[in-house]
Amino acid sequence: MARFLCFCLLLLALASCQSEVRYAPADVVYRLGDDPRWAARSYDDSRWQPARGATGTRVFWTRTWVTLHQRNPRTPLGTQVHAFGAFEVYWDGVRIGQNGELATSGRAEVPGTEASYYPVPDSLAQPGRHLVALRSTQAYLTEDERGTYVHLDSYLRLLQGPLIVMSFMNLMAGAFLIAAIYYLFLLLNSRRKEPAILVFSVICFLFFALLILEYVKFYLVIPYPQFYLRLEAIGWLTFAISLLVPLYFTLQFNLPRKGLLAVGMTAVLLSIYSLHLHQYDLTAMYFSYAMWLASVAVVAAAMVRKARGAGVVLAGLLASAVVNYFLFYDSGLFIGYMLLVLCMLYLHTIRVRAMETEHQAAQLLSARLKLELLKKNIQPHFIKNTLTSMLDWVEESPQEGAVFIHALAREFDILNDIAEATLIPVSQEIELCRHHLRVMQFRKEIRYELETAGIEPADLIPPAIFHTVLENGITHSLPLADGSIRFRLSFERLGRHRHYSLLTCARNRPETGDGQPSTGFHYIEARLRESFGSRWEFSSHAVPEGWLTSIKIGPLA
Repeated sequence: MARFLCFCLLLLALASCQSEVRYAPADVVYRLGDDPRWAARSYDDSRWQPARGATGTRVFWTRTWVTLHQRNPRTPLGTQVHAFGAFEVYWDGVRIGQNGELATSGRAEVPGTEASYYPVPDSLAQPGRHLVALRSTQAYLTEDERGTYVHLDSYLRLLQGPLIVMSFMNLMAGAFLIAAIYYLFLLLNSRRKEPAILVFSVICFLFFALLILEYVKFYLVIPYPQFYLRLEAIGWLTFAISLLVPLYFTLQFNLPRKGLLAVGMTAVLLSIYSLHLHQYDLTAMYFSYAMWLASVAVVAAAMVRKARGAGVVLAGLLASAVVNYFLFYDSGLFIGYMLLVLCMLYLHTIRVRAMETEHQAAQLLSARLKLELLKKNIQPHFIKNTLTSMLDWVEESPQEGAVFIHALAREFDILNDIAEATLIPVSQEIELCRHHLRVMQFRKEIRYELETAGIEPADLIPPAIFHTVLENGITHSLPLADGSIRFRLSFERLGRHRHYSLLTCARNRPETGDGQPSTGFHYIEARLRESFGSRWEFSSHAVPEGWLTSIKIGPLA
């Protein structure tokens, strides 16, 4: 994906290179009656100036002088006109085209487009000074007095240029759309719901939408009354991108006060919007500047914290500023956006590699602790004591000895079944615990009881975590006055979170050792990390009733 985006960046850079200018642009824009030289022309346009049509729309003229220095005689000359209204285009008094339909008596105006192209006959395309005139009506947006811009170039180049640029932009837009969909699917099918992935997917989709809206004018007819709707949509898309890009860097670098940054950026962007209302291009430009400054500030803070990849991202941001300085705004803007996306992809690869390393470490630790746990249950000391107790029970009470043997065999069967599993139903875990307590009751001749409340049998948990808690309770607890140790396992759902608590009702033995967590606790934490990432909490501490172990899991994937 990164190589494809780099390829798009190269194509866009090549497309932004300026071709040789052969025709001078318009030098002055005149309204009716403003140009004294118009009276010297050899034709009379007075018949084209009715006071008002039946619709009340006034016909007016826009005139501009253009200078044609030279042209290739093998290529037809063309003129590009940017103007509001419906109008007819005249070259030295000769009508060469029409955009929309003018309002006349009994007929409403058919609005033209903001940009239109017209070929100039070879007989009129001689080097020298020429007058381009627009006979126009502007029935819509009558308070908007936009200037008229006329550009001369090869007619074929005028038609082909937007198509070439649009093809590169569509290629880039497709890359952004594919990236948006890919990372959305990656988020939906991942156990760890990383907010940065969601933000990156949204940013890529916004880039796609921005490119489509920016160049939709080349393949859709947009009448001039709807011209500003597109600019307004572009402005709000730029607003959203400018807000999310610094937030993405904050998430990837795991910086504090993300909410404060989001609120501050929203306030700044809304201030820019209100101060430059209806100045669409200027507003979008200031949005981009605010985004760049905020991103640089975030990345600089990450560099202070020695965050990995911050230096590369800062270099990318500085490169985007250089690109925008030397290139035309539209091309520079999108090349700058491409550089930002490449920086984001670079950070994402770093994050994914760190997550993979962390996951592999968790799996290795889980496997090692799993083997230690199984070894603990079948170690010679455990087997010797269990077999000795079993022999005594078989001699004294063959019937009870048979129950003892069956409980031990069933415990080993379940341990063997779940040894390679990542998650098991809690009902299977409870069955393992009951058989273990039955075995230990025969061995220690202490009454062990397991009570459950609110359990959902099909709920999935890592294997042997409650079994491990029970072992700790048996090892580090003394029986109550009635000679029993009771365990109470309860479950409840708190929104999208799950909460298990296991209370050991017994007298706690005096603490010994260095106070470090036991191997069993390491096993539980490793298993939770392997299955739920960081979406869990584990605590185990003394309470007046005995010992309480709490496990919170969520939110659910």
